[in-house]
Amino acid sequence: MITKTDKNKERKVRHLRIRRKLHGTHERPRLNVFRSNKHIYAQLIDDQAGVTLVSASTLDPELKGEIENGGNIEAAEKVGALIAKRALEKGFTQVVFDRGGYPYHGRVKALADSAREAGLQF
Repeated sequence: MITKTDKNKERKVRHLRIRRKLHGTHERPRLNVFRSNKHIYAQLIDDQAGVTLVSASTLDPELKGEIENGGNIEAAEKVGALIAKRALEKGFTQVVFDRGGYPYHGRVKALADSAREAGLQF
């Protein structure tokens, strides 16, 4: 039987394998996704400087009133739109997508599709 900690260890191994190939720059930052059972988080990261440029999550005050449950696809879509809006305000149009070791399915895919629709290119 696979326990939750084993699944998370496997995800972290996948994430490290992905991270060897992906690097964010100031011109094209990395859009990182982290999801928990209750919330989803997204951030634009400049790996060269080691700085988070923009972030959004289901815990943001802008979304707090709109979202009942932060762990579903609708919440992920709103976070994707919010991260894209904030990125475009700061002048970032192109990003490198980092799925964080999660399968490109469900909430992760919804966040990515919503960010694309809102104007980010990746």
